[in-house]
Order: sequence, then structure tokens, then C-alpha cells
Amino acid sequence: MRTPTRIPASPPNPYDELASLADPEETLEEIPVPVGVPHDPAAGTDADTCATPGPDEDDPLGLGLKYDDPEGQPGEAAGEEEAWSPPDHRRARRSRSRRRRRRFSAVPRTAKLLFGVVACAAFLALADRCAVMYAEKKAQQTLQRQLHLEAAPQVDIHGFPFLTQVFAKRLSRVDVTVPDVAADRVSLAKVKASARDVRLTGNLPTDVRGAVIGNLDGEVLLAFDDLNRELGASQVRFSDHGDNSIRAVGKLSVAGEELRVRAQARLRRDGDRGISTDIDGMSVDIPRVATYRPGKDKGLVLHRETAERISRDAARAKALLSVPAVAERLGVPKKAVALALRDEDRLHEITGAPRFVERLMGVNLVDVVVDHPWLLKRIGIDPKLVTALMGLRPPELSDRLSLSFQLPKQAKDLHLRHVTVERDGIRADLTGVELPIGKGR
Repeated sequence: MRTPTRIPASPPNPYDELASLADPEETLEEIPVPVGVPHDPAAGTDADTCATPGPDEDDPLGLGLKYDDPEGQPGEAAGEEEAWSPPDHRRARRSRSRRRRRRFSAVPRTAKLLFGVVACAAFLALADRCAVMYAEKKAQQTLQRQLHLEAAPQVDIHGFPFLTQVFAKRLSRVDVTVPDVAADRVSLAKVKASARDVRLTGNLPTDVRGAVIGNLDGEVLLAFDDLNRELGASQVRFSDHGDNSIRAVGKLSVAGEELRVRAQARLRRDGDRGISTDIDGMSVDIPRVATYRPGKDKGLVLHRETAERISRDAARAKALLSVPAVAERLGVPKKAVALALRDEDRLHEITGAPRFVERLMGVNLVDVVVDHPWLLKRIGIDPKLVTALMGLRPPELSDRLSLSFQLPKQAKDLHLRHVTVERDGIRADLTGVELPIGKGR
């Protein structure tokens, strides 16, 4: 039986064969010791210290070969591969965070301090503004409740910072705008006031009981649009007439006819808390017929339509000229009147004159109507309507066109000054001192 071939313990290394073919190692020559340098036998020969270094740990065969894996160890197999592992993102984030911290640490300490101061100031300013908004809201609710207002007023607190004013219990300036304030028969369109030296009362800052306004200046507006709407039951309309006066125009029912009433109302202060009007220049128009003016200077004058109709109608013209008082006011001589009453050509010469209509419109017929009531019917005017109109008393008409209002009782410490008439309405200055708000005292 054949003896089995012995298998070597490890396969032959091909690099050993290559190494056997290499030239034998040259013996290093002795390097002479320099003169004057002592030789230490215990240190060994120079050949021992200067010999060619042995094989590199990374290249044991001396062939200039290196491991591909820089982290590998020399004892590992050449063909062995490193196991795959996923990328570490947390390590990358930590690295970026460290780089940011390094950049922030590079900022000078003064800049950091300045940034902190600015941030604190912005926070305090925001807190101050929030406190102002809260205080304005509470003031609006207090004013609305105390003055019994339908809508909440607008309150603007001025001054910065606000919190220091609160702790000092004194506000420099507060503006208040109140819309639609009831004032007797009408309502004020707007009350705008500026309060200064406002002293707060109560345990601050949590329990503010009220305030005392040291000085208040403002104005009130009584709009014509509001007057026209609120006084619409009497069918009166108000507008600016110039010279600090108001034109009042309304409607009046007399003897079944709707007549138009006009008047001029002059403003006057009723004490220091109200405004009223004095009515003058009042007149009542009968459409396309005549205008009646009551009062001391009573008058009844014809409209142009009526005067022209009389000038074209011979019967009406003769009826008018037959009254001596009318003929005299027209400037027609008695002889001319006598001829005109008999001859229509002469009558036409008088009534056809260019100035006849103008003169007839300027004649006051109020006393003529009283003495000759039949004349109205003869010239085409309803005598019942004129009689009823002339029976109206001026005070009755004035009451229909008068205007007045008073400041609300809740604002008893306010006073009116300098009343003026403007295009949009009536304005009056508003003043007050030491005014309590809420539980101000």
C-alpha cells in the first residue's frame, strides 16, 4: 500500500520564490568612528545601530506593498473586506452644531451684550404696548357704562413707556372719541376730547378704580344729516346759511294743502351746556301762487306765475286795478285806471308794460286781502287757504323750525364754548376741569 503524500501545513507562499531569486544582502561596511568621539562597547557596534532597518510592519516582504484599508491591522488576511455600516447622520449634525458654537464663540463679548440688551428692550416694549391695549379696553368699557352709550368709545393713551406712568398714577394725555351721544331731542354725531394730567386712583396696577381728568379740551359735532333724520317727523331740513346761521326748510299742512316753510335760524348758547336757535326770516310758500311772511312785518306777495297770469287775463287785471290801494302801489294814476277799466286797449298798455309784472310781485297784499276778501277769488287764489295761513301764529311756526340740545346729564362737569356753523353741521368747543371718571374721587 502506497504511503500517502504528506500535505504541508500551509500552502507555499509565492513571494518566497521571488525572494529566493533576489540578490544576496550586501554586508554593510563599518563606518569609522569619528576622532574624538568615545566608543561605548556596551552600545554595540555602529553596524548594529546603522544597519538597514528591517521590514516595514505594513510591508513585511519589502516589496513596497501597502494595505488598502488604512484602519486594517497587519495580521489580517489580504483579501478580507470590512463590513458595511450606515452613515452616522447624528455625528454630522453634532459636528455642524459644534462648528456653529465655535462661530458664535468667536463673536465679541460686547456684541453679545448689545444683542441681549436689544432683545430685553424689545420684550419690555411689547409688554408695555400690551398693557396699553388692556388699559384702553377697560377705559372704553367704563365710559360706555357710565355714559350709557350705545357704542363703545375709542380711547387712545399716549406716552411711552406706559407702565412707568401707571406706577406714577399719572397719565400725560388720553384722547377719547365718542360717537352718537344722546342730547335731548337729537344726538351728537361725535364728541372728541383730549384729556391731560389724568390722575389714576386705586391700588395699582391691578385695581384701578377710576381717574380724575385735570384738564379736558374737545369739540362736539351736531351733524345736519343726523338732524334731518331725527327731526324727520316734523319734515324739517337744516343746512348752512352762512354768517353763522342755519337755513331751516320744512313742510306745513294748511287747509288741506301742503305748504313749504322756510326760516333762518341763528344759534345761541343756552347757558354753558346747551344750544338753541332764534328763528327769523320765516316764510310760507303757496306753490305757484304766493308767499306769506308772518310776524311783525307781515306780507303776502304774488309769485311770478300768478303775476304773469293776471297780466294776460283782462278780468283779473281789472279786478286788481279796481282796488285803489293796489293801483296806487302799482304807480298807476287814477285817470289811467279809469280809462283802463273802460277800454281793454288802455288796459293792455298798462299790463303789457315790461315792469308791470315786477311791480305786481312787489306789492304787499296782506292788508288788501283783509279789507277786500273777495279780491282773492277774483284773481284766482283760494280765499280759505290764505285766510287759514294768515291765522297761523308765529310762535307755532317757530316751534316747528326751532332747534335745541343739551349735553347729557352724565357729563355734568362739561361746558360748551364758541358755537359755530359749518358745512357739515354745528360745532361747539368742549371744556372741563377736574372731571371724575369711574370712582375717581
